[in-house]
Amino acid sequence: MKTQTILGVDTNPKTIKGNKLGITTGIVYLAPSDESGVANTCPNASKGCRAACLYTAGRGGMSNVQQARVNKTKNFFSNKSQWIAQLRQEIKKETKKASKKFNQFVVRLNGTSDIAWEETGIIDAEKKTQFYDYTKSVKRMIKFLDGGMPSNYHLTFSRAENNDSFCDLVLRKGGNVAMVFKDHKKVVEQGEYTFQGNTYKVVNGDENDLRFKDPKNCIVALKAKGKARKDSSGFVVDNIKQEVSHAQA
Repeated sequence: MKTQTILGVDTNPKTIKGNKLGITTGIVYLAPSDESGVANTCPNASKGCRAACLYTAGRGGMSNVQQARVNKTKNFFSNKSQWIAQLRQEIKKETKKASKKFNQFVVRLNGTSDIAWEETGIIDAEKKTQFYDYTKSVKRMIKFLDGGMPSNYHLTFSRAENNDSFCDLVLRKGGNVAMVFKDHKKVVEQGEYTFQGNTYKVVNGDENDLRFKDPKNCIVALKAKGKARKDSSGFVVDNIKQEVSHAQA
């Protein structure tokens, strides 16, 4: 029986944009939250995050793709050592392929999950590979900011409707926070955004997916996509409504 491939290489429209900068991206797509039935891969997901999840966006909406991600997740939890060994081989293979194009190969392990990969040994084992992820775990994010993560691993904190205080903490410590905006274009054009009384530089998170290249202490502005366009939980920042409220005050 054919072994299931773990890495999706430049299968995401946003990661493909990295090719212009000489970078090829591999992403691991697992079943999010408790979709696999074997474990919760997104322990810090909020209600709004779950509702707006891009798990079913694009090809992810196809039943065979969803089942493949469930199978991949089950395989990971049933035999982690073998699964990680295969992932390391795929990274080596894709690194070699990318180098033939004079590209750097980078890896995002949490495409649709929020697993503490630093605890598995994979990042330390592949020291020449740049890894990066988004996370809603404030514990992991603070550890990263305090220098407790592998030097080849970069984390960006993700805002949800219920973690503004954590976002504030991360920003005050010099970290980066990804936020989904209703009027993404406007906040990007403004170039800055005031959050919890402090103003921060804004970078366009949809220009590419290379978060490890972002400047420090900034807000990464993302477009509302898929189900997030109809969000009413507060997961998506309604900067249009905020401006109206400020104007009336």
